[in-house]
Amino acid sequence: MTVLSTQTSSLHFPFDHSFARELPGLYLPWQPQPAPAPRWLRFNHELARELGLDADRLASDEGLAVFSGQVVPPGAQPIALAYAGHQFGGFSPQLGDGRALLLGEVLDPLGRRHDIGFKGSGPTPFSRGGDGKAAVGPVLREYLISEAMHALGIPTTRTLAAVATGETVRRERLLPGAILTRTAASHLRVGTFQFLAARGDVSGLRRLLRYTIARHDPALMDTPEPALALLRAVMERQAALVARWMGVGFIHGVMNTDNMTLSGETIDYGPCAFMEAHDPDTVFSSIDDHGRYAYANQPGIAQWNLARLAEALLPVMNLPEAQAVERATALVNEYPAIYRACWLTECRRKLGLVDTADASGDQALANDYLQLLHRWQVDHTLGFRLLSTVLRTGSSGATPALAEHFGAGTPALEAWLERWRCRLAQQPGRADEAADRMDAANPLVIPRNHLVEAALDAASTDANLRPFEALLTAIRQPFDATRTGTRTGTIWTQPGSPEQTRGYRTFCGT
Repeated sequence: MTVLSTQTSSLHFPFDHSFARELPGLYLPWQPQPAPAPRWLRFNHELARELGLDADRLASDEGLAVFSGQVVPPGAQPIALAYAGHQFGGFSPQLGDGRALLLGEVLDPLGRRHDIGFKGSGPTPFSRGGDGKAAVGPVLREYLISEAMHALGIPTTRTLAAVATGETVRRERLLPGAILTRTAASHLRVGTFQFLAARGDVSGLRRLLRYTIARHDPALMDTPEPALALLRAVMERQAALVARWMGVGFIHGVMNTDNMTLSGETIDYGPCAFMEAHDPDTVFSSIDDHGRYAYANQPGIAQWNLARLAEALLPVMNLPEAQAVERATALVNEYPAIYRACWLTECRRKLGLVDTADASGDQALANDYLQLLHRWQVDHTLGFRLLSTVLRTGSSGATPALAEHFGAGTPALEAWLERWRCRLAQQPGRADEAADRMDAANPLVIPRNHLVEAALDAASTDANLRPFEALLTAIRQPFDATRTGTRTGTIWTQPGSPEQTRGYRTFCGT
């Protein structure tokens, strides 16, 4: 396979390359395939400034040449990362970046390290027969959903730039091509450890363990059992992350071990979507035939993935094999309790509770409300957001805005509201303060699936980015009901029609 050559650019990125420097054997040097006729889709000025980059210059034609792979900025050392992974339960010992390249790392003004890399920049040695390309629709989906997650305060990779390439890619049909530039705290994942473990490369695992701890958990460097300490840290991050997903009704759709980051960031926005009518069995991904990654299964799948990480770490635990297995198993078995604590914290936020005295009672209260949402097919987002209207109006029952979503289930709702008000009365603070907390925890605006599809279709079919830009503006202020166009009842807040939601499916985009 011939490595493509590209020109260079005078555009400056303050790149470092700690991954390439410290982890030989986990990547291959490679070059992006230049886009033939690039044009801007979107540049993320806010993110560029947060990274300490020259946003104005990057948003120019010079930046377009860089983000389309036509030129390589000085200091960049593009590499395709190697990793393995369990995909829908089946293990692949070699996956890797089949359409992605890491350009390098930058330190932001606060000294935090961020990866910057391409997605859709052409085939690599890990492409496994694929074209290595991406289409406009999936690229803009990742831009939208990752920005929505960031606005919701949920850890996520983000999109720095999205450009159309001027060529077509073949999927179910011919689609306009695109390249996304992604940033991440790192691209270290469970599958990175699995890659080396599958090869019996213990020295490589030790290097990777030291590198991961230095990058994400430096305080653990001198612990007696660094592998177990890292496993616990990753468990805690993933438990907190999945609890936040569950709180907003987010369904990742492809929780393979190569898509679980050690940093605790959400990564890979392929077949993801937000649930509307609350149903624990909701699945959107067209390739998830058996519901492995359904909404309610996400916490358990996270534990399953963490068990795979524990297996990969066994060779670098400073313990006899039997004891290492015992300790790792015991630690992974602590995950449900860690997750339940994170989920209870999320539920309390959504219900306006600050008093933590009654853990079992609070969880039962939250679970019973979720069951009401499910039984009466209430929109998950509005079902929680509109609870605060009860407190703001001082209503003795459900407000009309909330009751209309329950219909015949309103009497059951009224009984639950009485329990909730009694619980709120046991804690300090006024009702309006609890309502303010709830409105800061429960979004009014999410990327509604029908709006996402409409925006992506307009961008892909007609090169019309106006619907995308309008939706992006709305989802960047998810909690704000005062802005024009985001009050309850507008297009941004309302669920899709039955025709729009029935049988809705998402696709990976590969």
